[in-house]
Amino acid sequence: MSRLLYENSVSYKGYLIIPFVFGKADNYEIYSYKLLAEIGSKSQFHKAENPAKIYGSSIGNIIDIAKEHIDQKSDFINSGDSFKSRYIYRNNLVIVCQQEGKYFYDHYPPELLNNIAAPKLFKSEFECLNWIKQGLDGQYKGLDRQYIKPRVT
Repeated sequence: MSRLLYENSVSYKGYLIIPFVFGKADNYEIYSYKLLAEIGSKSQFHKAENPAKIYGSSIGNIIDIAKEHIDQKSDFINSGDSFKSRYIYRNNLVIVCQQEGKYFYDHYPPELLNNIAAPKLFKSEFECLNWIKQGLDGQYKGLDRQYIKPRVT
């Protein structure tokens, strides 16, 4: 599996749809997707890979397939956007959450949906993002500097 295309992820009804290139056929890319559920492992689709079992010919196509599957089979629906504060840094996905005035984060590496976040609380979103950036910059010493970019809407 290639890296997860977090920069093309879409939040939809309480899920984050994350496309990736599943493979190639005749020089055409075949896309698949993974899901994160805002309610975590309480959802049957949390961290599921392509529960629709249908592949797409483009990122837009696979997003549409995932949305249709969520509409038909989801075990919960949320109209809010709990994934609105998500960022991509060095191909890592960072989701910042706030609860009762405190901030924390989920951190997913480029190739798999394993949350590797430190159990730490922060006073602000900026403080949280700065902590993550410092940690990732430490892993990539000597590489060109990158800046945390908000998701594309």
